Amino acid sequence: MEAERLIEVGRRALAGSRGALDVMAEAWQAQALARAVGSRLAVCGPLELRSEARALAEIGAGCSALDHPSVLSGGARAAQLSGMAEVRPTLAALALLLGEAGIALVGVACDTGEDNLYWQCVEAMDAADESLDRVHGMLRRLSERERERDGPYGGIRGPAASAAGP
Repeated sequence: MEAERLIEVGRRALAGSRGALDVMAEAWQAQALARAVGSRLAVCGPLELRSEARALAEIGAGCSALDHPSVLSGGARAAQLSGMAEVRPTLAALALLLGEAGIALVGVACDTGEDNLYWQCVEAMDAADESLDRVHGMLRRLSERERERDGPYGGIRGPAASAAGP
């Protein structure tokens, strides 16, 4: 499944989560998808993104929360990732998903009285925040590349003759 479509599925699932354990499972699904996108970009993405993408692919790896039964029962959605149509829109959508997951996790952490769940939320929030930082870093690098390509005055838009005047 294409990355942006998978991200949208994840956003809907997160929005429809009922209860702390569902939110946790969806947050870790989002993290698994972020790692999958990072892995894909590290191998075949633009050269200037590969270092950040590698770091994104490693965030949260080996977390025990991924062993949660609600994640395991449906499997990781990220395994369905088949490609990315465009890098920038995929990263922007992923940033939105990670931000929403972080907000949902804050809500769970604030509402729980269970120590174990609280610390799992903190771990998940840290992973989502670090992933979001990496995604924002890649988006900045793409913007820098576009500015360099367009030059100091921006790219010429429209017919060049119209800029010359009559």
